[in-house]
Amino acid sequence: MSKHRQTRRERRRDAAARTATSKSSPLAAEAPDAASEVNETSEAVAEAVRRTSTGLLSASVLMAAGTIVSRLSGFVRSALIFAAIGSSLNADIFTGANTIPNALYILVAGGIFNVVLVPQLVRAMKDDSDGGEAYAQRIVTLGLLVLAIATVVLVIATPLLVRLVFDHRLFDPGNEDALSSAYALMRYCLPQVFFYGAFVLVGQILNSRGRFGPMMWAPITNNVISCAVLVTYIAVYGSSNGSDGFTSGQELLLGVGSTVGIAVQALVLIPYLRAAGFHYRPRFDFRGVGLGHTLRLGAWTLAFILVNQVTFVVITRIGTSAGLLALGDGTTDPAGTTVYASAFLITQVPHGVITVSLVTATMPLISRLAAEGNLTAMRAEIQGNIRLVLSLLAPIAVAVFALSEPLGTVVASWGAMEGRTEAVSATIAAFAPAIIFVSLHYMSLRGFYALEDTRTPFFLQLVLATVNIAVAVVFATQVDPEAISTVLALAYGSAYLVGSLLAITVLSFRIGPVVDWSAAGFLGRLALACLVAGAAIIGSFTFLAEPLGLDGDDKISALLSLVLFGGLGALAFLLAAWMLRIREVTSVIRTVLRR
Repeated sequence: MSKHRQTRRERRRDAAARTATSKSSPLAAEAPDAASEVNETSEAVAEAVRRTSTGLLSASVLMAAGTIVSRLSGFVRSALIFAAIGSSLNADIFTGANTIPNALYILVAGGIFNVVLVPQLVRAMKDDSDGGEAYAQRIVTLGLLVLAIATVVLVIATPLLVRLVFDHRLFDPGNEDALSSAYALMRYCLPQVFFYGAFVLVGQILNSRGRFGPMMWAPITNNVISCAVLVTYIAVYGSSNGSDGFTSGQELLLGVGSTVGIAVQALVLIPYLRAAGFHYRPRFDFRGVGLGHTLRLGAWTLAFILVNQVTFVVITRIGTSAGLLALGDGTTDPAGTTVYASAFLITQVPHGVITVSLVTATMPLISRLAAEGNLTAMRAEIQGNIRLVLSLLAPIAVAVFALSEPLGTVVASWGAMEGRTEAVSATIAAFAPAIIFVSLHYMSLRGFYALEDTRTPFFLQLVLATVNIAVAVVFATQVDPEAISTVLALAYGSAYLVGSLLAITVLSFRIGPVVDWSAAGFLGRLALACLVAGAAIIGSFTFLAEPLGLDGDDKISALLSLVLFGGLGALAFLLAAWMLRIREVTSVIRTVLRR
């Protein structure tokens, strides 16, 4: 039996003894205990908010800055994709082949690496005499072996994967060239599975040692390389919006270039391991060190990821149908996988910059509180995180919805897509509500993972996936190819609305009410501030755009609209937040200015 499990059992026995003592006379003790619990919780929530708004925010600034730069470079990459290969079938083939390795990596090992290893590494650092170094060495060795074997198997299985991921119409007569490109690009991109896994393995070891910045900054190297590949493509082959596949040279440049970017992203983390005091050497003595416990925890996580990737495959197949349907009915501007992925990238920036940065910094603390059985403090940390994240994400979601038209122009109106961005803008607007719901769901699930409960998130994800697939399948068949990406975005947001509400409800049964009366008041004030911001953006855009000459479709006009009307909305929100005493907002401003 592992030392970690013995410690947890002892804590549970002690907690049970304390509970039995306090409840030996329920009528006499229950009311005072309840009052004490309320006071303790209120003080803990207040302290968590103060701590989150100062120390943890400061710890997250470097991560957020790296994520911002990474996402901005990702915008450039997205714009270059539109400029180089447009948004029709060819673009969807490249996007599908280049995104499936990440999905497969997650299916093979990503869930275990991301959400199970950090709590286990923290416990090993705390309890093991060597600070957890041997445990981490075994984890890296085992992980790299699994990734290498899985990558080889996946490359061999390329024909099956293409048939699984792409719409069945790709295999119809007349589409042979496009199908051949799908096979080639998939083979060139699949080795990314290994490098994605290596990147996350190294990054999570750094995170467990408090080195959060490198993992957030490293993706910039991938985006830079990807941008260089796309610029080279435009210089050599020009721009197009085709549906007849790529040449062998184009396939080699796009596929191998994309894989090189992921490999470099992983390699740049290695020097930071030594700086963090970790020295890797291969270790194959996997038995008797608690890895079985980690893998048992990961079994439910793997089931969770499997459900998620089934959803990914269904959505990708529906997305690739847009370009293929357009070939049949003569549609010139289909909106499928590429438009969906680009709009998704835009609307996920706030989640990556704010939520992931904050949760990455607080997950070790929440895991320690859960391991100690201090559910009151754990709940307070989660409540503080949710309030802080919502105070930042809600106004951003409003702004993204209100400014979706100029956003679509800035991102997509390039090269072959010049002046043809209506579908991109509509998809961005449809994704806007998901900015809030995805982060709520993400933070709630981290509460379960800190409790070493990977079973409950599986069933929660099963519900979410069912909603997503059902809405997407039903409504995608009712719209033209130009609107498929918009319908898929609405399905995504609907699923995460249901998922976040369900996750918060179930978590509240485990650790106490995550949403209490104080949170309800906060949400009411935040909603009012967001309404003020939304009215400011829409009103100023409606009445000032034409007099100022900012109602055109050109990129300069769109960019100025984003800056001017978005800035007016931000000022309106900050003023409303100050008047309504939303202290999370003012704390963030003070922290950022101080940094």
